[in-house]
Amino acid sequence: MDDGTDIRGHVADLIAPVLVLIVACIFGMIYTGGFFEGVDFVTAFADCNASAGLVLGSSIALLFTFVFYRVRNVMTFQDFAACIPEGFKAMVSPMLILSLAWTLSGMTGLLGAKYYVANLLSGSAAALQYMLPVIIFLVAVFLAFATGTSWGTFGILIPIVCHAFPEGEMLVISIAACLSGAVCGDHCSPISDTTIMASAGAHCSHVNHVSTQLPYAITAASCAAVCYVITGIAQAFPWRQRQPVHLADPAGRCHCGGAGGAQRDPCAHEKKAAE
Repeated sequence: MDDGTDIRGHVADLIAPVLVLIVACIFGMIYTGGFFEGVDFVTAFADCNASAGLVLGSSIALLFTFVFYRVRNVMTFQDFAACIPEGFKAMVSPMLILSLAWTLSGMTGLLGAKYYVANLLSGSAAALQYMLPVIIFLVAVFLAFATGTSWGTFGILIPIVCHAFPEGEMLVISIAACLSGAVCGDHCSPISDTTIMASAGAHCSHVNHVSTQLPYAITAASCAAVCYVITGIAQAFPWRQRQPVHLADPAGRCHCGGAGGAQRDPCAHEKKAAE
């Protein structure tokens, strides 16, 4: 194991612990939610204690991995025990970054950034109605980037969107702009927990991870912003309304088809006069 030449490992040694970890974490969450006390699965999953459930699931997966590797003779007890402190050392940096990121996010919340953005956006809804999708998209990007959370951005902007557009196509477009902008900002944010854990899982520098994914995210966000501008402007023009179409059949009768599909003969008064 130490010199990297051991060939006793198999792909099952990777897949089995991961599968057990997923199942054990789900079991731990529904257990803390009261599933085994008569509560249905959905309610137990929604009301679970995620922190306790994940710790329970991780402990079960760790114990399973130890037994599984010893039975397969993949690792010695000394090698397995040496991996535990090494894992803690590898997670020190992500935990520090997460702690600082949550502190910064809490300070942003205490400053009232979300209320400022809510008032600013709700005040401009009437004046910039057809430009609102791209405005919501950009606000969601910067708000999620500053706070490091996409779900928090959803909770701030979606009620504003529903108030500005109670129904219709603009409601769907604006909610889509809010969701996509929040996910984009959270993906680019250096203080987002998903970004921090992604860099930690890939064992790369956090700054390098953020800087290398920004060009791709900004390119996709620019294309999305242009599409939202076009979509918003398109709502201002009644292009989908059917215009009257005048047709003439081989018999010489004139027909006029309107929006309702009704047909009439505008030549009827001429025929009546001839008679």
